[in-house]
Amino acid sequence: MHTAESADGTVIAYDRTGDGPALVVCVGALGNRQSFAPPPKLTAAFTVYTYDRRGRGDSSDTPPYAPKREYEDLAAVIAATGERPFVFGHSSGAAIALRAAAAGVPMRAVTAYEASFGNPSATTEAAAHIRDLIRRDRRDDAVMFWLTDVLRAPDDVVALVRHGPWLKGLAVLSHTLPYDLAVTAGPMPAAELAAIDVSVLLLSGSDSHEWFHRTVTEQAAVIPNARLEMIDGYDHNAPPEVITPYLLEFFPTN
Repeated sequence: MHTAESADGTVIAYDRTGDGPALVVCVGALGNRQSFAPPPKLTAAFTVYTYDRRGRGDSSDTPPYAPKREYEDLAAVIAATGERPFVFGHSSGAAIALRAAAAGVPMRAVTAYEASFGNPSATTEAAAHIRDLIRRDRRDDAVMFWLTDVLRAPDDVVALVRHGPWLKGLAVLSHTLPYDLAVTAGPMPAAELAAIDVSVLLLSGSDSHEWFHRTVTEQAAVIPNARLEMIDGYDHNAPPEVITPYLLEFFPTN
């Protein structure tokens, strides 16, 4: 484990593996630096940096929270690479990557898997309800509310989490769910994303909810030099081995 210090003093923990140009991974809701396990084909081509977003895992958390802090956290990890890296983000992590690129955080190119802007269920009321559940130590309920009412995950996924061995592990991260809502709040930020000046690959799963397809299409329409590709047979949680060929094709290694 390595650490970097963000602009507000928050300590951000990260892992580094592989060989080649730097590739920083920014995970989505209920994820930590172990959530994206880089496949051997990826680490053979890139030095992959995965990190715990603030409030998760071994990273600290400095109040008050603001979405800009997340861009600064990503910038701190990018600075630790010692170069201008590639960035891959998933869901709210993809939103952070795109908004950081728009703000001028240095990166060579971005791949964003279903940046979750424009979710009609991602409301201030939803964030308040999650915070209330956390205050009452109902972390399992917060995770299930996120899956059913905010993410609107398929019934089989909801059942798998509810009755599987992963719920307690996810519940540990549930206090950060309002952060994910904050970085994607409101409609898709068209004017902001139009300022991105690096190449962007937008990915979406063919089996994802319709609103994911809608938002990535809207993003592709406003981001200069953006390309949209649909991954057949997958939903919002396509695994790293499925995403890896797209990263290898889009990010040049020379």
